[in-house]
Amino acid sequence: MIRFLILFAVGYVVYRTAKSWMLPPAAPSKSEAGQGASSVDDVMVKDPFCETYFAKRNAVHLHYRGKDLYFCSTRCRDGYLAAHGEDAH
Repeated sequence: MIRFLILFAVGYVVYRTAKSWMLPPAAPSKSEAGQGASSVDDVMVKDPFCETYFAKRNAVHLHYRGKDLYFCSTRCRDGYLAAHGEDAH
């Protein structure tokens, strides 16, 4: 029985070695390789009022005096406008 297990283990090692020599390495999947620069899901932006970083896709957008500003909430947007002497609507 022990001879059989040893023979099986040696055979398996020989098989794996031969397989690695014969076949090219498999390309890593997206989850293994991580996401490349071309497939960035989203970017982080900083709220100019509360200075919190958050995903841009979740932002409240405001075009203010020629600039695009992104806020984490309508509360921060309204606070920013109040601090700069503007009405929220």
